[in-house]
Amino acid sequence: MNPTNSINIAGYVPGAIGRVVEMHACYYSEHWGFGPFFEAKVATELSEFFGRFDDQKDGFWSACSDKRVQGSIAIDGIKAHAEGAHLRWYIVSDTLHGQGIGRQLLSIAMGFCREQKYRQVFLWTFVGLDAARHLYEKSGFKLVHEQQGSQWGTTVTEQKYVCDL
Repeated sequence: MNPTNSINIAGYVPGAIGRVVEMHACYYSEHWGFGPFFEAKVATELSEFFGRFDDQKDGFWSACSDKRVQGSIAIDGIKAHAEGAHLRWYIVSDTLHGQGIGRQLLSIAMGFCREQKYRQVFLWTFVGLDAARHLYEKSGFKLVHEQQGSQWGTTVTEQKYVCDL
């Protein structure tokens, strides 16, 4: 386990895209049975995001330890003024759990949204991700919609959370 002070929070670093995809694929496969559909979806959408990345609208932060990405969060601002900014690709590796890194990443992302004067931030998650839900709720997110769905390739109870800024 690394002490928090050895964690560097940066923007994009080389290898971040592949590592974020890997972390999502491994975690959600192990804990939720998600398969190649989910991994491909994360890879495709994250690549598309970086292909059009605009630092005036979009944000991406990675938590690195020993030059290896161990966490990430992104704000997709492509539809921020019409629908709200989309919080995406938020994950922290097991090696950093309990060190406040997730809270720090979320705080940075929400600060970015406030700086951009976004009125609202939303995210999609699903029932069962209790630690993440707790962080979302502490940051002001409210559950606004729940439905059975399979947008990630496996049927789960999807949830949309919104935070008004």
